[in-house]
Amino acid sequence: MDNGLFVERGGTPGPTLVLLHGLGATGDVWSGLRDLLADAWPGGWVIPDLPGHGRSSALPGYSFGALAAEVARAVGPGPVAVLGHSLGGVVGLTLASGWFGVRVVAACGVGIKVSWAPAELAKAAALAAKPARVFGTAAEALDRAARVAGLPTASPDARLIAADGDGWRLALDPGAFAVGRPDLPGLLAAARAEVTLAAGETDPMSQGEHLRALVPDPVILAGLGHNAHVDDPAALLALVERLRAAW
Repeated sequence: MDNGLFVERGGTPGPTLVLLHGLGATGDVWSGLRDLLADAWPGGWVIPDLPGHGRSSALPGYSFGALAAEVARAVGPGPVAVLGHSLGGVVGLTLASGWFGVRVVAACGVGIKVSWAPAELAKAAALAAKPARVFGTAAEALDRAARVAGLPTASPDARLIAADGDGWRLALDPGAFAVGRPDLPGLLAAARAEVTLAAGETDPMSQGEHLRALVPDPVILAGLGHNAHVDDPAALLALVERLRAAW
């Protein structure tokens, strides 16, 4: 634990790659890509569970800045490259601003939701205000946690849940839903690093047309959806190479 943040580290001395998961998930979603980094990344890697997720401690309040500040404490001054999915992608872009004392050389956000309807924001706020539901069995809780994170239910990550009295609940702090809509134009303007936006070709949350309104050349991952990094980790090696080339 790094000041309440559960962090896995590995690799070899050299450039550091930080991998940040999406809302509801844990750092375990990067296990497939992590296993490919020995041949794809010339240095070390850092994979945290974001605050309020997995084995990391909850925060009294959630914002992209609050999440970035906690990651910054664990990562240190850098330099680093950051690859983040969905919520983790926004946190990565927030770190790339330099506001949190980390020198980010390059950042890539995969599957960041760009377009938000008022009803979606209202639903997220309502979820943030609800207490955590307690399930009778670990299997029920795991199934629900995987669905919330959009992950396969066949082989769920045990870090997604936590014991609660005689039952089980999602490890995800419901308050994390309160992060709201990211100011992507503002984050892109503030970035002091080379930034890449990417998404799966069939990702309904991060559509190519929305990304092209922000950057001229987003990377579209053919045949993949929102959790491209889970469904086909090797497909993200091209993004890792971009980060490596920017070093």
